[in-house]
Amino acid sequence: MTETLEIVTFRLKAGTEAGFVANNKIMTDWLARQPGFLSRHLGRREDGNWVDVVRWQSLEQAQAAAGRIMAEIGDSDALQAIEPASVAMSHAEVALSMP
Repeated sequence: MTETLEIVTFRLKAGTEAGFVANNKIMTDWLARQPGFLSRHLGRREDGNWVDVVRWQSLEQAQAAAGRIMAEIGDSDALQAIEPASVAMSHAEVALSMP
């Protein structure tokens, strides 16, 4: 297996930013239960866009989780706060990882 980074960028819907990080507990808990999950980092850029980087044991595990997330927690406040048209997801093979 080759470790994989899943990089997701997005904007939030107007009026949802105040509780967004706190509401992400459901997503973090869900991710932690997924096969192959290693870590997650969520950040806000200066321009207001968000970046969510999740490290997986493999691309296949990342893709499998992506295929299930909306059915399982898509109605959560955290996911409902995201502007769907703004979402961009990509994957990268991990070439170097430091603790």
